[in-house]
Amino acid sequence: MRAVVQNDKSRAREDKSWPYEDRGRARGGLRIGLAVLALAAIASGCAQGGDRSVVPAGGQQPLKAPPARALDSYASKLRSAHTARVAAARRWGLRAVPLSAPPAPARKPRIKTRKGFEVEDHRESDLPPVFTRVPTRDKVVFLTIDDGAEKDPSFLRMTRELGVPYTAFLSGYLVEDDPRYFRRMQAEGVALNNHTLHHPDLRGMSYRAQKREICGMQRYIEQRFGERPALFRPPYGSYDRSTLRAAKACGIAYAPLWNEEVFADHWEYREADRDLRPGDIVLTHFRGPGEWKGTMPDMLRRFLNKVTAEGYAVGRLEDYL
Repeated sequence: MRAVVQNDKSRAREDKSWPYEDRGRARGGLRIGLAVLALAAIASGCAQGGDRSVVPAGGQQPLKAPPARALDSYASKLRSAHTARVAAARRWGLRAVPLSAPPAPARKPRIKTRKGFEVEDHRESDLPPVFTRVPTRDKVVFLTIDDGAEKDPSFLRMTRELGVPYTAFLSGYLVEDDPRYFRRMQAEGVALNNHTLHHPDLRGMSYRAQKREICGMQRYIEQRFGERPALFRPPYGSYDRSTLRAAKACGIAYAPLWNEEVFADHWEYREADRDLRPGDIVLTHFRGPGEWKGTMPDMLRRFLNKVTAEGYAVGRLEDYL
């Protein structure tokens, strides 16, 4: 994939960049303000002593408005959460407060293999779809992180404090030296998925060898983390029909690839126009200064500055599958 380096600085000076906070605060404040107004309207009905029950059709029991104190408590939690998010954005040197993702869709989009990414008899054999974007109108992108080489505790703090979701695709040989790092990640709601045991280029390998790599990693994750993944990403994005047959046999439902890749100091793009689109999957890696010109927090800062400036929130990939 051809690299395209962005000219923006990964760390703008706080006294110049932070006025962008006003835009993020305004968006967040508007959401909270609308919520508070709605809650206050319901609470007002309760406080006036009138019966504000809504009687459904069919003679069912009326729906009661919640107590005013509960509404006040909820509104207070919303304000506190936004205040903490603003403070975290400032602390981590972001240009604006990251946008909040919409609720997970009640009706999941239908995932199909991207044109040109099919293998022989892909649909007829009901093989896992290979895709680079989730079909959605929500203005969200999805951050996915591969392999597990770098285990930076500051990255876990940053994602937790900012409330940024992401999906991990792990290789067993890189997890083995510190599985506790990934247990902490999992405890914060991150899904741990399959990136093979030893990170080989699977394309051209025998079906049996590919199945050992994929099924072996399924067992590895289940034994150490208690859950069997439904998502698999082939190393280097390289696969063939045997790869997808083996993945299906090992219990894999989806094989997401990516449309963009973000590093600590630049972005790379699959599409020639270099535009983000709703539902784009963004790739990065567990890497640090040994291989990058920066740290994982530097990478996340670059990622969030771009997607937020373009009006995108960061969604959780599994919520759309």
